[in-house]
Amino acid sequence: MERATSTVVVGGGSWGTALANHLAIKGEPTTIWAREPEVVEGVNTERENPIFLPDVTLDDSLSATGDLKRSIREAEVIVSSVPTQHVRAVWSGVADVVPAEALIVTVSKGIEIDTLATPSAILADVLGQGAASRIVALSGPSFAREVAARHPTAVVAAGADADRTRLVQELFSSEVFRVYTSPDVTGAELGGALKNVIALAAGVVEGLRYGHNTMAALMTRGLAEISRLGVALGGDPFTFAGLSGMGDLILTCTGGLSRNRTVGVELGRGRSLHEVEAEMNMVAEGVKTTKAVKQLSESVGIEMPICDQVYAVLYEDKPVADVARDLMVRPLTDERARPPA
Repeated sequence: MERATSTVVVGGGSWGTALANHLAIKGEPTTIWAREPEVVEGVNTERENPIFLPDVTLDDSLSATGDLKRSIREAEVIVSSVPTQHVRAVWSGVADVVPAEALIVTVSKGIEIDTLATPSAILADVLGQGAASRIVALSGPSFAREVAARHPTAVVAAGADADRTRLVQELFSSEVFRVYTSPDVTGAELGGALKNVIALAAGVVEGLRYGHNTMAALMTRGLAEISRLGVALGGDPFTFAGLSGMGDLILTCTGGLSRNRTVGVELGRGRSLHEVEAEMNMVAEGVKTTKAVKQLSESVGIEMPICDQVYAVLYEDKPVADVARDLMVRPLTDERARPPA
């Protein structure tokens, strides 16, 4: 972009903070809206997000606010980093003051349980007619703490409007953050959401002390499930082999910073979901997404055996020790099996 752009990041979690700091370092005037007063105070006075991204020094130009309506009235770019299940409520409260020409970037990864909508679809619904063309989804393998540490990272910006998608690409790209573009919003968002369910299963594999064979099988067949459902819902098959599909899946299934994998590890060690969630101060989106995926897959007749087993563990109290066997003794099939027409 030729000039600095006024940007507001809605959501003061680790990912929103990392992206806001990235933009601030680039010289973009950026403000974080956070619900928690401690986050606002920490960003403004201590140059740190003490709750969600501690021990990371934030750029001096970055500011934070607790007044969402006031902050977005004049914003040119608004980044939505709210957990998926809360996107509708947060944005419904400010829809009347969102500038008509503001570019909306959604970085949440999940599926709304009540409507089975992705974050961009929720935003389009809340903001009304014409909003869909102003919404771009940013997704891909990107742990917040590693972005904050300026480790080289690559993601994809997916939008229906090519010009606006390129604007997002230019806004976020730097020498340590490379952004590719795609027109496949559906595929990019579904890849980012569904991989969290497989990451829960990957954590269970780790918690049960299974080895590399098991993990490789899980990730490969997990990608097959993601692709089957994604294509059935309108995604491009190529997308699921890219950054927001395979790339994000690899990261969340193998990286120790993955919240979803962490939940799965604890489940694999025999702890209950309630116990694990009670100790976390951040959302593991895959837990709620699993419930939405169960409904989606059944509605379009797509078989997703791994996701079904994750659902059974989370919501039907199935013992994790039974999962691997039940997956392994299913009727034998061709690896290239296609979903029903």
